[in-house]
Amino acid sequence: MDKPTILTWLEEVKDPEIPVLSLVDLGVIRDVVLQEDGGVLVKMTPTFSGCPAMDYMQRDVERVLHAHGVENVQIEMSFEEPWNTNMVSEKGRLALKNFGLAPPPMYNQVLDLDILEYATCPYCNSQNTEMRTPFGATLCRSMHYCHNCRQMFEQFKPV
Repeated sequence: MDKPTILTWLEEVKDPEIPVLSLVDLGVIRDVVLQEDGGVLVKMTPTFSGCPAMDYMQRDVERVLHAHGVENVQIEMSFEEPWNTNMVSEKGRLALKNFGLAPPPMYNQVLDLDILEYATCPYCNSQNTEMRTPFGATLCRSMHYCHNCRQMFEQFKPV
């Protein structure tokens, strides 16, 4: 058992709201530490402090590691280094797009709220889109409309 193997196992743990996106690719799982007693410590940073899925995520991490024979699993939830959407991997961004959810745009250091307005259509890749409402099905999504393919779509909001 080594860290890369454990991270591969943890790719089985999906975001409860986006079942095609693993917590590893979402950037929620920050590190895996092998303990001297054979246990595994998983360090996680939830997407925000009030995330209602934190307990589900923790239980799913424990369930997957137990299924792979790891008996001693510890989860450390921390907000010391806040999560942001730049932590979503390229694989995660592609999974979001293939799911019909526009990935959050990358930004440098400070998030300019103007980028909330713009999204690339996940169906036709057009940037001829407009935000219809900053409120989607969940707190982390906004609703947009594509003028090219005339589809409504959601965007994973940049944070």
